[in-house]
Amino acid sequence: MNNVKTFVLMGTLVGLFGLAGQLLGGSQGLVMALAFGMLFNFVMYFFSDRLVLRMYGAHVVTEAEAPELYRMVDRLRQRAGLPMPVVAVAPHEQPNAFATGRSPKKAVVAVTTGILKYMPSEELEGVIAHELAHIKNRDMLIATVAAGIAGALSNLPYLLMFGGGRDDEGGHPFAQIALLLLAPLGAVVIQMAVSRQREFEADRVGALILGRPMPLARALVRLDSMARQIPMEVAPAAAPLAQVNPLAAHAGGIGRMFSTHPPTAERVARLEAMASGR
Repeated sequence: MNNVKTFVLMGTLVGLFGLAGQLLGGSQGLVMALAFGMLFNFVMYFFSDRLVLRMYGAHVVTEAEAPELYRMVDRLRQRAGLPMPVVAVAPHEQPNAFATGRSPKKAVVAVTTGILKYMPSEELEGVIAHELAHIKNRDMLIATVAAGIAGALSNLPYLLMFGGGRDDEGGHPFAQIALLLLAPLGAVVIQMAVSRQREFEADRVGALILGRPMPLARALVRLDSMARQIPMEVAPAAAPLAQVNPLAAHAGGIGRMFSTHPPTAERVARLEAMASGR
């Protein structure tokens, strides 16, 4: 069901992009916006591992440097049927973790020093399994495509100023103004909804990799609580990759539809339902 919802959301995003491109700039606007958005995000996707590690200040570790962590990742990635990812540690007191990389062969699993300090071993296994699920599900690719289309929509009006506007006579001024204002907002809302569905799916697949859902459920509760107590200084662009929102301690009155992560209580409830066979 999570994958079906992702497919529907991505289709809606593509449809919104096509409508906006045609009404605001005709076929020229459509092609310009798509080319710009996809080029930018292809670069981000191709170099994602290095860029994200830099954003978090993380460094790669070897088995000799972090033997328990390395062996845990190795054991779980074998259960997931994945190649061994690069293992990294980010120097942040807040317990958290993330995965990045353009493919399973180029993947990175990173954890913070805080999660190694505060997280029990069984719960850490659940966290690692969740991150491996993102790699197995190729969520970096899905996120890149969604970000590319949303970014193209957001920049479409500016591109059209330099590109000469529509290349036909079929403009609808009121529809154009409405789309100019609402399409970028709608694109961001859909992009965030895609992100939330991928988190649900990573929870589900992570629980299957580990073989039991409750360690991940307990880990999510702990991570969410500590993220609100211990701030993390990280670029907002990198925040959606983390297992729980690393900027929760700075959060204000942002609505749920703009959140990159589902409510922790809902994630835990789904894992509990898996554990009870519901």
